Amino acid sequence: MRRRVAGAVFGTALALTLTAGCGIPDQSEVQVEQRGPAAEASWSLGRGSEPPTRTASGSDAEAFVRNFLAAAAGEPDRAYERVKQFIAAADKPSLQERQGSEVALSVVRLTDDPVIEPDVDSMKVTITVQQVGLLRANGMLVPPLATESTYEFRLISAGPAGQDDAGFYVSDPPNVLLLSDEALRRYYQAQSIYFWNSDRTRLVPDQRYLSSAVPPERRVSEVVRWLTAGPSEWLRAGASGLPDRTEMINNATGADGRWEVNLDMPGADDGRLEQLATQLAWSLPELEGTVEIKILNQSRKVVDLGGQRSSNPLYTLDGTARYCVYDGAIHGLAVTSEPNRPVPVAAEANRGIVSAGLRRAGPDVLAALVVTGEDGKQRLSVGRGRDVVENLVTEPARGHTAISRPVWLRSDHGRPYGLVVADSRLYRFDDQAALRPVQLGLPGRVSAVAAALDGHRVALIVDGALYVAAISWEGGVPTVGPARRLVTSLTRTTAVDWGAENRLLVAGSAGRPAIYDVSVDGALETPLREDAGAEVSHLAAYPTMPLSPYAGSFMYEANGVAYRSNPFERIVRDQVQDVTPPPAGVRPGNPTAPFFLY
Repeated sequence: MRRRVAGAVFGTALALTLTAGCGIPDQSEVQVEQRGPAAEASWSLGRGSEPPTRTASGSDAEAFVRNFLAAAAGEPDRAYERVKQFIAAADKPSLQERQGSEVALSVVRLTDDPVIEPDVDSMKVTITVQQVGLLRANGMLVPPLATESTYEFRLISAGPAGQDDAGFYVSDPPNVLLLSDEALRRYYQAQSIYFWNSDRTRLVPDQRYLSSAVPPERRVSEVVRWLTAGPSEWLRAGASGLPDRTEMINNATGADGRWEVNLDMPGADDGRLEQLATQLAWSLPELEGTVEIKILNQSRKVVDLGGQRSSNPLYTLDGTARYCVYDGAIHGLAVTSEPNRPVPVAAEANRGIVSAGLRRAGPDVLAALVVTGEDGKQRLSVGRGRDVVENLVTEPARGHTAISRPVWLRSDHGRPYGLVVADSRLYRFDDQAALRPVQLGLPGRVSAVAAALDGHRVALIVDGALYVAAISWEGGVPTVGPARRLVTSLTRTTAVDWGAENRLLVAGSAGRPAIYDVSVDGALETPLREDAGAEVSHLAAYPTMPLSPYAGSFMYEANGVAYRSNPFERIVRDQVQDVTPPPAGVRPGNPTAPFFLY
């Protein structure tokens, strides 16, 4: 963004002298290209960060504007009070207050720096924004309702004429509570909470935002309220809430590793309480000690949070290995200190390959290969084997012009399923390579699909826009639910994968080809690769695990060249295992379509 502050020095024609200053100096771009995707946000107990007050910016008009866009942050019941401290007395009644659960903040992303221009007795402020979402009082960020791309208001001096250090007030304010995405990142913490899938066999993550001003003694209460309210609307196709009419009785009590939660929970048998215990343990990831669950004031279960997490792991990953496609065959990659592993596809089937999706399923390996036939058409070839996949079944269709990298869905059902894009349509496939079209309810051309570790969420790119959707497993067959579009600053998105439970790696354009880390609701962005060199056609991630101190890794392909992160560097032929040097005078090929097996 370019900073535009008009009228740093004002003429004497102003009836009211307003000194805007020269603004904050431009800073160099943040260098983030030597690390992997941002780790999942976690609690910082007792952080207690409050947004700045009206006077914190002094005479700096732009800093005042940015502080105004942070004023609503914090506990919802005081949002209007904090914002009105920034508003001139005569204009305060124009901001219509809402109460309780109706309090909602319009989260916006500034697409340029504020434009501040002198006027007769004030300064006119114009902010150009992207509507990101609506942050509700329950910590849930839902799709935006507002459609405004600009907001205008005025700044007037808070002191008498000639006093330059009194600061400002806002006049003619917007009639909504605005919150910048910068303030969301700074004054809230993204928190994963967990719901059971419809079969109650696997936990599915959801995301909420917890104000960092909430004191530690109230955080357990907030999380329990989130759980009783149920999953986000877009996730309900793949996750189920607590029993109907479950409510918390008063706030959670306790401290120093001992907590009590009192609920009214119909049908609270031992099985339900055990599942609730696991939800609480993972939804309170940095708390140790015990939580006593009471039902209608009667003690029913004492949960050792750390023990519950240890005995109920979210995901089990049996190591990782890197592979690529080289000269039409899968080969291992020796790019780090990771152990080299053999190619899990038999040699007689390892030919004519364009891209591959491999996954571990217990002791077995699932393989979904995009292969090119003698007719030049691409087809999907699928197989399963112990350590090595020897027998593959190729789809009987007449073939496709282009097929994306296939992805397998993790599930607790016997028959494996996956998703793939073929000729701009989304298909479901099984272990017999039978493709069935998936109805998305979205017009447009699908170009990419990625599956989360839980097997109940997918990310999609449709007509260059980013979506997420939940998956239900009715009858053991995956069905993709209604999709939610995510608002990001990237345009013309081309590739996506899951970098962590609630974070996506997304390739698109930010003026030039780039790769961003984007939260599952689109609100939080971190540039990971600000110049990918060319349009990214392929992206594969090894995700960051919950509570892990290590960032994940990813690899991608742009213009036929493969790259890796940590650090960013080109993947070269010398790193491809088990290849024969080309004859003298023949230029070696490039490794392409890199991927992980885990």
